[in-house]
Amino acid sequence: MRNISLIVLSFMFAVSVISAQSNQYDEIAGRPGAFSRMGFGARGMGMGNAMSAVIHGDLVAYYNPALSVFQEDNSFQTSYSILSLDRKLNFLSFTRRFEFGQKKSSKKKFKRVAGISAGVINASVGNFQERDNQGNVTGELSPFENQFFIGLANRFSEKLSIGFNAKFYYSKLYEEISTNTFGLDIGALYLANENLSFSAVVTDLISKYEWNTTPIYDQEGFSTDDKFPLLMKIGASYMFDGPNLITSIEYEHSDAGTNYLRLGVEYNIFEGLFIRGGLDKFNMSNTSAPSRPSLGFSYFHDFSSVLLGINYAFIAEPYSYSNRHIVGIDINF
Repeated sequence: MRNISLIVLSFMFAVSVISAQSNQYDEIAGRPGAFSRMGFGARGMGMGNAMSAVIHGDLVAYYNPALSVFQEDNSFQTSYSILSLDRKLNFLSFTRRFEFGQKKSSKKKFKRVAGISAGVINASVGNFQERDNQGNVTGELSPFENQFFIGLANRFSEKLSIGFNAKFYYSKLYEEISTNTFGLDIGALYLANENLSFSAVVTDLISKYEWNTTPIYDQEGFSTDDKFPLLMKIGASYMFDGPNLITSIEYEHSDAGTNYLRLGVEYNIFEGLFIRGGLDKFNMSNTSAPSRPSLGFSYFHDFSSVLLGINYAFIAEPYSYSNRHIVGIDINF
């Protein structure tokens, strides 16, 4: 255990060194749907969001639509984020797999397996004061954005699974100014062996916001289209047999000019207790942009037929006076 602890601490130190860079904005920061690219839940964000190839533990199709076929039990997840600047970010998901048919012979081990994963991401900002032309307070504004998704996956062989997410976005900015859009994610997962897996994901196909301000400004209003950045990811994950250790790495390219590297590690110290760490958004095409190191843990306890877990993640956040804290509950049954 001492050696594993040294490995984890060394990883955290390396993450801190990499992230200690001067701040510079990326183009993708101004593109729509930023809330949906922050991650999903305490486990994923605690591992640097390098989750597209991780097939062990509680899974969600947010990271890769092909993952749901590897969910061991029915998994219900919910998380709440403690953020600065009056922001709120909440997560809710359910994942389940289905097995069909029987083994036809001892030589044929593969069963037909399908999976479903559905979830919601809610983001909002409060305490915006509405003022008139004289500077007088006339009310309070609370813009928000939501993403609803449902993912379906099928395991075509022992080594290959493919899935897709259908997504719906709804955003309200001010009074009658709102918009919505649909999106599509496609993902694949390839098992090289029982320990090593590879992933490929394309995110936010066809997603764009269409804003129209004519309900407020009449003839002076106008329409604008804001296209979501297209994200293309490849990843790999390895689970060690000796120490209960999962490592993951992911590369993401976007049409906004970013090339992100993500790293994650999770260590099962003893039954029910997990610690993890990660590095999110290390931009290889703009190394002066700040990355986001993270730490977290989970503890699970078995209550008869229900496995209850408590999750926490700490994520360093640039451009803010405080960091992110994500707390969550997992229920497996």
